[in-house]
Amino acid sequence: MIAIVKYNAGNVTSVKNAIERLGFECIVTDNSEELQKADKVIFPGVGEASSAMAYLKEKGLDEVIKNLKQPFLGICLGMQLMCDYSEEGNVECLGIFKTKVKKFPPLDLVPQMGWNTIVQNGKENENEDVYFVHSYYAEVCEETTATCNYILNFSAALQKDNFYGVQFHPEKSGKIGEEILNKFLMLNF
Repeated sequence: MIAIVKYNAGNVTSVKNAIERLGFECIVTDNSEELQKADKVIFPGVGEASSAMAYLKEKGLDEVIKNLKQPFLGICLGMQLMCDYSEEGNVECLGIFKTKVKKFPPLDLVPQMGWNTIVQNGKENENEDVYFVHSYYAEVCEETTATCNYILNFSAALQKDNFYGVQFHPEKSGKIGEEILNKFLMLNF
């Protein structure tokens, strides 16, 4: 069973529909036992960092998430909350990824909304743009597995142990997004 973390934020319906289109069953839950028993956990993202962290702490999910051993995917805000700290609401986050989330410089081009290319292993993924919507970004760090450039270089994907994060929205990124989600859902630990 795939569990989608409910935290009073997030793009839950789009993520749930994408998972079901790929042939997997899923539940949306903020129940710690259900999250711990799930085969995979997805932390969707749309919302505001400090209020989302407050909900996680209120439910005790902050500690539960940090201790999960199954494959765990954070999307957009879900990934940002897996970092050490976010400038959005000046909040301490889960600390899984050792980097900070900062606001893009105040230019007319913020938020980043639309399709952009990511770079993995020094190579652009040509013809495989993914969809971004965000005003905050995770700085490039040791756990960065892909980058993107929008005003500056930032982490488009992060990974540490069983924890994966993507700044973009795979559920809205067409065929390439579907492939990324499917690879995650097929992981075995």
